[in-house]
Amino acid sequence: MKSLNKKTRAYALKNALAYDGKANQGSVISSLFHEGLKKTDMKKYGKKISKIIKEVNSLSFEEQKKEFEKLDKEISKRKVRKGLPELPGAKKNRVVMRFAPSPSGAFHIGHAMTACISFDFVMKYGGKFYVRIEDTNPENIYPKAYKLIKQDSKWLFDNKAKIVIQSERMEIYYKYVKKLIDKKAAYVCTCSGDEFREFVKQKKNCPCRKLSVKENLERWKNMLTPSHGDDLQRKRPQAYTQRAQEPLRGPNKSSKKISTEGKKKGFKVGEAVLRFKSSEGMKHKNPAMRDFPLARINETPHPLQKKKYRVWPLMNLSVTVDDIEMKMTHIIRAKEHRDNARRQKMIYRVLGKKFPWTGFLGRWHIKGFRLSASEITKGIKQGKYSGWDDPKLPTIQALKKEGYKPSAFWKFSENIGLSESDKTIDKNEYFKLLDSFNRN
Repeated sequence: MKSLNKKTRAYALKNALAYDGKANQGSVISSLFHEGLKKTDMKKYGKKISKIIKEVNSLSFEEQKKEFEKLDKEISKRKVRKGLPELPGAKKNRVVMRFAPSPSGAFHIGHAMTACISFDFVMKYGGKFYVRIEDTNPENIYPKAYKLIKQDSKWLFDNKAKIVIQSERMEIYYKYVKKLIDKKAAYVCTCSGDEFREFVKQKKNCPCRKLSVKENLERWKNMLTPSHGDDLQRKRPQAYTQRAQEPLRGPNKSSKKISTEGKKKGFKVGEAVLRFKSSEGMKHKNPAMRDFPLARINETPHPLQKKKYRVWPLMNLSVTVDDIEMKMTHIIRAKEHRDNARRQKMIYRVLGKKFPWTGFLGRWHIKGFRLSASEITKGIKQGKYSGWDDPKLPTIQALKKEGYKPSAFWKFSENIGLSESDKTIDKNEYFKLLDSFNRN
């Protein structure tokens, strides 16, 4: 009985975390049947199971997360499937998928394991595969990465990947900002970060949430307008400065409503942020879903765009817009992006679009390697490595130089399939597997 209580609570917590804090009794009981519970046992244990699920659903999202970390070991780990499973809803020659690296360096084996499974599916069904360089944070870009990613993509994906750079699509993001404001699904917030965090904690609406569409468009215009002058404004097409939203204000600013009658000409960095107006407002059980940010002011010169833009989309805006515009049908992403997937689904819903099928991957830890493009870049700059093809590195360039073929990485990903379980493997074991695929 003690074991059943623990397993019931563990599965209830897992299900609740997957569905915004609300566990489904049918799903939990189904999992318990796989653990050995019999239908004939329900008469004896049914009420107890219902009570545990009710207790779990009464917890806050953060409490559920903390408790599940302690009970995760009670969940039976399913055996990893070999090869590619069937992709739900996939149609011949109509599958569209993507891999979205940040420009922090060249590809390493971690990138290959994540990207190649999506590429495998596109090759299996037919369709399009995008490599989308996500570079809308001007402060975190290694300029040489653009060329490195293009080179690695050309080799790893057999010249079949279409490369897209997000910073070249800014006008598209601005167009969608207008759509969201017009639909009353976004607003410009001028509360300080500390103030807004307090609103989230207390489940209270920010005063900026009440602004009209007209007021938000004026604020958006002020986000796009530099507070020190209008040089940038003259360079930008008028269409993009007529409808707007804002980034966060500094912590010492008051949350008083800023006049939208033209008295305020331009916001400074940190004074305003564009937020999504979630349908459940600040009452959502998952704090991460409460009016999350979409865009902010950042005047750091961009390696490609220089000072052309000062308002940059955050990930949940740019990713959603690109996935819609590129007509993504299926998305495979790391499981730590589960909350981001929920946020993006909310934006899809507001825009009247069907959300793509989404699968999640667990983390791979390869003992003996630190899989970080940023760390490798740092090591190359310090002279620790001779370059991205240094034989000591787990990079695609280094392994290509050693004679590995792209198909070895494809087969590796196909072999491990889709799994949300985290895995640890010794580097010798990893290369033993990769070598066998390379020989074949």
